[in-house]
Amino acid sequence: MSTIKVNTITKRTGSTLTLGESGTTVTLACGATQTGFGRTGTVDWCTTAKTSPFTAVSGDGYFVNTTSGAVTVTLPASPSAGDIVAIKDYAKTFDTNNVTVGRNSSKIGGLCTDATLSTEGLSATLVYVDGTQGWLVVNDGLQSQAPTAAYITATGGTVTTCGDFKIHTFTASGCFAVTSAGNPCGSNAVSYVVVAGGGGTGGWAAGGAGAGGFREGKCTSDPYTASPLDAGAGLPVSVQTYPITVGSGGTGAPYPTRNTGTKGSNSVFSTITSAGGGVGAPNDAFPGHDCGATAGNGGSGGGSTASPTTVGSGNTPPVSPPQGNDGGTGHVNSPIGGYFGGGGGGAGAAGSNDPGTNNAGPGGDGVTSSITGSPVARAGGGGGGQVTTGSSTGGSGGGGAGGNGGGTNPGTSGTANTGGGGGGAGATNPTGTTAGAGGSGGSGIVVIRYKFQ
Repeated sequence: MSTIKVNTITKRTGSTLTLGESGTTVTLACGATQTGFGRTGTVDWCTTAKTSPFTAVSGDGYFVNTTSGAVTVTLPASPSAGDIVAIKDYAKTFDTNNVTVGRNSSKIGGLCTDATLSTEGLSATLVYVDGTQGWLVVNDGLQSQAPTAAYITATGGTVTTCGDFKIHTFTASGCFAVTSAGNPCGSNAVSYVVVAGGGGTGGWAAGGAGAGGFREGKCTSDPYTASPLDAGAGLPVSVQTYPITVGSGGTGAPYPTRNTGTKGSNSVFSTITSAGGGVGAPNDAFPGHDCGATAGNGGSGGGSTASPTTVGSGNTPPVSPPQGNDGGTGHVNSPIGGYFGGGGGGAGAAGSNDPGTNNAGPGGDGVTSSITGSPVARAGGGGGGQVTTGSSTGGSGGGGAGGNGGGTNPGTSGTANTGGGGGGAGATNPTGTTAGAGGSGGSGIVVIRYKFQ
């Protein structure tokens, strides 16, 4: 290695002086300084975070950690035009413990006062211009302007995964505890299905009970296949514990002590409430029956019977998209001497009217969602009960079938954790001497899904 010792290098001709050659790096020795080259508007970052007061050096950038307390950064004394200093919030705590920028006898922004940095995540670059304006901020920014992806983290229910998505299934009441709310670059909202408990129904040719209300919201980035009742958007979440209520199914009534079943119970997640299914109407045509009882309103409405013939209304209280449908109408078929109940409403269709033959009305179908990773139908209405030997079917999605006539055949209960409505009971003959018990409603379910990686 050769050493050349000179005080000055000057060009021989032209206006350009070149140091080094193509592919060669020209490096200042350790401890050497340069003047006259200027800067490119950038700084050299000191990667050891500062936690106590210090005086900045022109050309350097500093990560300042104020976790333990406020820090004062003093600007260089006697600065020259073009001097540059940068400061970055290391722990995103400037809003809690500020940084004071000491002016060190120079102006900052044309004022003879120190500056304060008090925004979480802030970075600021200051350049000295002249004695009139002093140090000026040439750029500033927040970490949120260039965020990294963060994802929801939560516990509760039975947890499974489907690709990059985590699924929390609640078949009973519990808590969904969010410990990280994520961000838009990763995930900050959840998809959900909330199904209420199905209604119960009565004995002796009762109408089928309505299904529990069905509500769904799918995040736009979630690839699963939603039901037709998808609200078109998921639900944003924050760091907190969300109580989850899974509604129980309504109780079917025995004959003849009490012919009216009970309504299903609501299911709740955050701001989403699905209404319990309405009861199927018991037949009050004979003494000892629950005279004056009518089909009940709810997520889906209960079906009517031969007497009274008023059906229950679905989507009660109303939400959009509708959470369910009305029940169907029953009637008495005089030539046959039979009484036939209408089907309970389902999430996907109204309960069917009894067809006027030797059969009661089928329950309305539910709807299918793949939120759990595979398609599952839920919230079908219960089938109507009847006298004589006819039958009826429950709606797809867990609705119970009506009991066959010609005996003390009970109505089938709705399937657990589908919100299916109970089926009306069959009876032995038109005089109403004996009949089976009405079917109970199936319990509801809450499913929550989000991207976790």
